[in-house]
Amino acid sequence: MKDAQPYDPLRLCVYATVALLAWLLGPWAVLGFAVLGFAGYWKARRAGLTRSKCLLRDTRLVLAYLGLLAVAAIVAIIV
Repeated sequence: MKDAQPYDPLRLCVYATVALLAWLLGPWAVLGFAVLGFAGYWKARRAGLTRSKCLLRDTRLVLAYLGLLAVAAIVAIIV
């Protein structure tokens, strides 16, 4: 019988890395992640995804949220 492996909290390491990049790169990191996320959700929506595991659920809301983040990052970079 195979021994059960303990839970690996990999997501927490990923979240910490993303937070570190955002802290170091500021609005440039926010812009990069927002654009990357927007492109991914745009492609998924065009492929038929209408519901996401994201807290916002509806992919249109997720796209609006990511677009708003990108605009806020651009404003922060300019200012």
